[in-house]
Amino acid sequence: MTLKEKIKRGPVFGMACFTGTTCIIENIAMSGLDFIYLDLEHTNWMLNEEFEKQIMAARLHDISVLVRMADDDEVAIRKVLEWGADGVVIPHCKTAEIARRCVEAAKFSPMGRRGGENNVRAAGFGYHNFDWNAYMAQQNRDTMVIPMDEDYEFTDNIDEILAVEGVDAVNFGPIDYAVSKNLKVGYSMGEEVKEAFHVLVKKAKAKGIGVLGPVVPPTSENLKSAIADGYNMIILGNDMWHFQGALKGMMNTAVDPLRKELDL
Repeated sequence: MTLKEKIKRGPVFGMACFTGTTCIIENIAMSGLDFIYLDLEHTNWMLNEEFEKQIMAARLHDISVLVRMADDDEVAIRKVLEWGADGVVIPHCKTAEIARRCVEAAKFSPMGRRGGENNVRAAGFGYHNFDWNAYMAQQNRDTMVIPMDEDYEFTDNIDEILAVEGVDAVNFGPIDYAVSKNLKVGYSMGEEVKEAFHVLVKKAKAKGIGVLGPVVPPTSENLKSAIADGYNMIILGNDMWHFQGALKGMMNTAVDPLRKELDL
């Protein structure tokens, strides 16, 4: 079942991966989550064979792969989709023109102008009675283009951006949105950020467009609240955040108390 099909049934859950370690990716994939969110924007990973291995590691275990791109580069978008990603997330999508360029890069005609090649993973390398028309239709149907709403300009241009055919979901970024407005930054949204989020949810829902975003910490209460607020694609933090939490817990509950007891 594709990620798009799962979203029609209810909210989907995933985790971001910043370390890029294939064994971590495989653990996330085997956990039962719906998608993994690989990051090219805030990590030291480049669009090379090592990053391709990250996508392959996830695909070994049948988990959907979303890739946050570094920018809206046409060739980069095409490459990660040909390598097997299910969708691309475009940071700092401030205008409808940026959204259109990304759809054009990700989708084949008539939706876009993506260049074609069947000797790629997404096309099964041309094996098994490969059919160009069926392949292009499948990619147009199943791959996702997800601009990020993380700048006040997105809200200024929201109607035009959401009107772009081929935009499947929007990734709300509350921290960068606050930064763009020079507001106080935190895991909980301030009032201006909440208002921008509510505008997005209302307008996206009216068009059948998904809303993706982080829920940290991913407690049951916070998840239920996020779903009630309008999220239907939820990022449960990232691997570094969870690793840091485990380290902090170990230090706070075991190591530091023992050091105090031993007067170290």
